[in-house]
Amino acid sequence: MRVFRTLFPAESRRLPAQRWVNIGLRSLHLMGTAGLGGAYLYEAPQAAWLPYFWLTMVSGVLMAAIHIWNNGIWLIQVRGLAIMAKVLLLLLIAWLEGADLALFLLVILISGVIAHAPGDLRYYSPWHGKRMEKL
Repeated sequence: MRVFRTLFPAESRRLPAQRWVNIGLRSLHLMGTAGLGGAYLYEAPQAAWLPYFWLTMVSGVLMAAIHIWNNGIWLIQVRGLAIMAKVLLLLLIAWLEGADLALFLLVILISGVIAHAPGDLRYYSPWHGKRMEKL
């Protein structure tokens, strides 16, 4: 039960200055994504886009870690599931040739839709069939 409550606290936790940390990470994430977009659109060599790739990945992982630390329910809500789907699509890019740009654009589309979707969709849990904000 202790591990369960650590991952799924009764009340969500917050980091000190979390809003500003999220703003900073999101800004870095957007910068990285823009650099990767340029790499795809202009077929840049790996040396030109690799720093943007790492900026995107590290900032994204840190944002996800904050969400999970706040409350692990994020993992079973549409907003967390969408992030996991995006990571899987990005991994597919590494293995599939020719679909890179299409998959990259799909990742951006998922990001835009989920970021601006109503709370009833973002906080929806497919396992519970309803909006869930805590377990």
